[in-house]
Amino acid sequence: MNIVINKKPSLGIGLYTIPDVANILNLDKILVRRWLKEYWGNRFGSNQASLASWGKGREKSVHFFTLIEFYVFFQLRKRGVSAQSISRAHEIMGQELNTTFPFANSEILTDGKKIFYSPDGDVIINADKSKQINFKSIIEQFCHKIDFDKDQNALRYWPLGKEKNIVVDPHHQLGQPTIKNTNILAGTIYSMYTAGEKISFISTLYDVPESDVKASIEFFKKAA
Repeated sequence: MNIVINKKPSLGIGLYTIPDVANILNLDKILVRRWLKEYWGNRFGSNQASLASWGKGREKSVHFFTLIEFYVFFQLRKRGVSAQSISRAHEIMGQELNTTFPFANSEILTDGKKIFYSPDGDVIINADKSKQINFKSIIEQFCHKIDFDKDQNALRYWPLGKEKNIVVDPHHQLGQPTIKNTNILAGTIYSMYTAGEKISFISTLYDVPESDVKASIEFFKKAA
């Protein structure tokens, strides 16, 4: 299913700055800044990157699908795969899966050297002209942290894993990390903690379990 993104930010698609991307995905901020420029540039994909970002320079922001796709892009670049090769695979997978953001689709897997997609959820195929079969993956663990919708597109992301109640959902608080089933920002919880409030007090004040307060603190400590 093809995904259409507005050229202006709007509710339900999230809004993430470069530091947000690095913090939520727990990636090196310097590399994120450098490689996001490649993602945005003409070297990667078609015009989808331009539709996925707003602002300029340090103020530039991206939406939820870009957040998810960039993790795949980052891991491949980290392993020496060229932006040109990633762009070609992205184009092929986008055509075959009929989506603008194939790296945010549950059928995408990779072994870090060549890029693959899994049309039947089982077999992983090279996203190049050879279409050879391979079964390796470097982003399988990442995929386990994502909920997908009926069209297999990324719906929400659990940065600490689904066993912790911190969720990145573009339909809540512009996609900033919140506590599950609430609009309570994890950042608000963490700010109170760093200001000296006790976990038990914060838990009572916001009527959430202490485990959720601790998860909020854990998320921001990892990001730091």
